[in-house]
Order: sequence, then C-alpha cells, then structure tokens
Amino acid sequence: MKKTAVIAGATGLVGNYLLFKLLACADYERVVSLVRRSMHLKHPKLDERIVNFEALTHADLAGATDVFCCLGTTRSQAGSAEAFRKVDLELPLQLGRCAAVAGAERFLVVSSVGANAASGLLYLRTKGEMEAGLAALGFGQLFIFRPATLLGRRRSIRIGEWAGKALDLLLTPVLLLVPPLRKYKAVAAATVAEAMLQAAQSGPAGTHIYESDQIQGFS
Repeated sequence: MKKTAVIAGATGLVGNYLLFKLLACADYERVVSLVRRSMHLKHPKLDERIVNFEALTHADLAGATDVFCCLGTTRSQAGSAEAFRKVDLELPLQLGRCAAVAGAERFLVVSSVGANAASGLLYLRTKGEMEAGLAALGFGQLFIFRPATLLGRRRSIRIGEWAGKALDLLLTPVLLLVPPLRKYKAVAAATVAEAMLQAAQSGPAGTHIYESDQIQGFS
C-alpha cells in the first residue's frame, strides 16, 4: 500500500536531503512538506503546506502514515533559551501529538548525541525531554536519530558544528578505536536522511534510538 509522508523541517540540513529522498522513493505516493514559507519547489508528489507550527492541528497531517521531524535550531540562532526550547521541544511535541491524533503509524525525529532529560546542559536536556515526550505518545514505531556533528553545507554557519568538525578530524583515530566513543563520530547529513528513510521502510516495531555509529550503518 502506498504511503503518505509528512516532513517538518525540510529547509534544514538533514530535512532538505530527506525531502528529495522521499520524493524519489516509490513507496510514497504523496509527500507533504510543512513549512513557514514556500520553498518554491515543483514535483507531482509534493504537497507543500504553509503552516503556523505553533497552531498546528491534526488536520494539517490528515492522511499521514509516516511523519518525519527535522526541526531544530541553536540557542544563539533562536536568540534566547525560551525561543530555543520552543523550536526544539514544543514544536516537535506538538507535531507528535497531531501525528498521533491523525493516526500516523510511525514517527521519526532528529535528536542529538548525548540527549538526556537530566542533563545540566540546555541543549542536551531539551533534546532528552523531547525524546521522552514523544515516547509517551505511544506510536507503534518511533525512531530517534542522535547524530553527533553533522557534515554538510548549511546556508548559515554554526560555530559549534564548525568546532565539532575540527575536533572530529583530530580525534577520529581515538573514536574509531574506542567503541563507547564511536557515537561521537561526525556523520553526513545525507546519511542521517538515508537512515530515516530506511527505518521508515523496514524498521522494527517499538521505540528505537540510533547513535551516529549506528546511523552510519544505514548508508
């Protein structure tokens, strides 16, 4: 049976790769892209919907079988801790609640290595709270992807990611030799997108978390 994908965050690094993978995948007869502003793309399978994410309802996700969440920012880009938590916590949870009510079978989300609701670091704590909130919604299949530093070209520069890439180059031999540290190895955004697509197609039931080294295995 053909499926309908809904993607939020298609303008971001992972989301943009994922959008084109979904459009090219024969398993999906329709791809709904939820955006704040039009991306001006044309494709026979694409249904671009300009939405207010803060006021999202289940009607915006009507017919969805698979929902992909690639929403995310940084505190510096958001301007404040409160604004950051809105994008990285409140909006993914609102999307998740709407997806559950709309009857979506599976939900796939980009989180971060080190996500932990008990962390003293705002970024990791927020990601951990987001994961816990989505898990509580009871999806038949929930896939959480925790990449370390993302490799790929962004429209804007993220200082943290630039530093992470430099550090990754220096520490790669250590990361590869010490198994517990492999999850901190940088991963290409395109690989994360491919992992999300493959998990949606053949992933097992239940809640599953994939770290960077596991994400690499989907490539």
